[in-house]
Amino acid sequence: MEVPVDTGPRQAGGGLGVARSTSSGRAARASAIPWARFSAWLECVCVVTFDLELGQALELVYPSDFRLTDKEKSSICYLSFPDSHSGCLGDTQFSFRMRQCGGQKSLWHGDDRPYNSKAPLALQREPAHYLGYVYFRQVKDSSMKRGYFQKSLVLVSRLPFVRLFQSLLSLIAPEYFEKLAPCLEAVCNEIDQWPAPVPGQTLNLPVMGVVIQNLLPAPVVLTSVHELDLFRCFRPVLTHVQTLWELMLLGEPLVVLAPSPDVSSELVLALTSCLQPLKFCCDFRPYFTIHDSEFKELTTRTQAPPNVVLGVTNPFFIKTLQHWPHVLRIGEPKMSGDLPKQVKLKKPSRLKTLDTKPGLYTSYTAHLHRDKALLKRLLKGVQKKRPWDAQSALLRRHLLELTQSFIIPLEHYMASLMPLQKSITPWKSPPQICPFRQDDFLRSLEHAGPQLTCILKGDWLGLYRRFFKSPHFDGWYRQRHKEMAQKLEALHLEAICEAQNIEAWMKDKSEVEVVDLVLKLREKLVRAQGHQLPVKEVTLQRAQLYIDTVIGSLPKDLQAVLCPP
Repeated sequence: MEVPVDTGPRQAGGGLGVARSTSSGRAARASAIPWARFSAWLECVCVVTFDLELGQALELVYPSDFRLTDKEKSSICYLSFPDSHSGCLGDTQFSFRMRQCGGQKSLWHGDDRPYNSKAPLALQREPAHYLGYVYFRQVKDSSMKRGYFQKSLVLVSRLPFVRLFQSLLSLIAPEYFEKLAPCLEAVCNEIDQWPAPVPGQTLNLPVMGVVIQNLLPAPVVLTSVHELDLFRCFRPVLTHVQTLWELMLLGEPLVVLAPSPDVSSELVLALTSCLQPLKFCCDFRPYFTIHDSEFKELTTRTQAPPNVVLGVTNPFFIKTLQHWPHVLRIGEPKMSGDLPKQVKLKKPSRLKTLDTKPGLYTSYTAHLHRDKALLKRLLKGVQKKRPWDAQSALLRRHLLELTQSFIIPLEHYMASLMPLQKSITPWKSPPQICPFRQDDFLRSLEHAGPQLTCILKGDWLGLYRRFFKSPHFDGWYRQRHKEMAQKLEALHLEAICEAQNIEAWMKDKSEVEVVDLVLKLREKLVRAQGHQLPVKEVTLQRAQLYIDTVIGSLPKDLQAVLCPP
């Protein structure tokens, strides 16, 4: 979804003080439910300020009746302010990700399946985490006791639209810091007028006198609602992009220590996005602090480090996470257009002091050889001052092709495990999907491996063997197996609906068998209508007709049981 910005005034809607409805209505009644449209995009908007006695404090939550647990409030407060070591003066934008702690779920989108079934993996709603998009301002102010104005405006959502929400914040935060509550009230009302996000649709999103849209011409163009400027994010680590891609693919624990939360959060999000179109199945925290409620859980030494990518700014984490196998330290960003000095590959044993130099501290040896041609193209692009979006496109395409080359052989092998369609018969249970045998797959690589689509040499077999132990293989396999099982069930339903002799089948069947057929057909119909089975509308109509026909053949007492008034 492309979202340029164009001019065009829009009047704000009704008052912010209206409480949320407790109705569980869906999209058909969304416009009649207070805050339903708002909830399609955001969970809430928070304002976090610095209090001399309390430290970070939650000043405001909109809508005012959105309930956050005390643990969630505390996490938002700490994650919305840069660490004291960051020294961020002026305006800083960054993002965080935190676990939901049993607070209020969105009443209007309790079932994310209709949206997620149509959305690419990278755009699907988070089921158990909140994403926070932060605009932090710290400026000198003699009227404040501490001598500084320190405040964050935070958009809390379950949608990973980092580009869209950062752009939205850049429009509304400066205005809010000047005019405070009335401005925020008007903005929330405008968002409550937006249509719900629908994958593939062009949307016009009016806010504060401009319209975020994807119609040209427009003065500002966002090429994506979620994709970051990969080249800018990876500039200090370009020589290690493939090694980092392997670490992400294998779900390895990684700490990114950066000078500020904007650098840490963007690099973590870039790392987790480099596996597309493969879903990133591990935990990740774009910005993480020692005050986080999960600090002890994620930094304990009593067990192996968890499969998580942590973005941090406090050097204290170097000492705390010395036992982690991979630590990436990034230095201060360079403002010039030249390529910054590339971080070096170093052994973890050198990760001892708090003044550790920038570098990738790991004992991991990459399985694949480095793509020197890509690095030359990117370096040449820097010399020729090629636009950064073009550099990012080169890098994104390289990572996409690398991931696809790795995944295609797995997809082909998985497809071979699907039973033949001719083996699916109407009146028998559908056949089972064949088991995934790792050795059989590895043998298939000789004639159908990644070498067919990728020029990179290296130990592909070793990479696959390690991948089989990672959360990403488990996540990929479960999803593909689920899709194949649903396809089998859909084909079985179609086979039943296309059978012409249902009356003949019923003649020699007991009432128990006939009732069993009705119940199974109904179950399949409910699943299909809930978008869990890929079937056509005509198949659904035939299934309902078959159910009615079968029930009509049964005695009146059984009909009454199966079709109560």
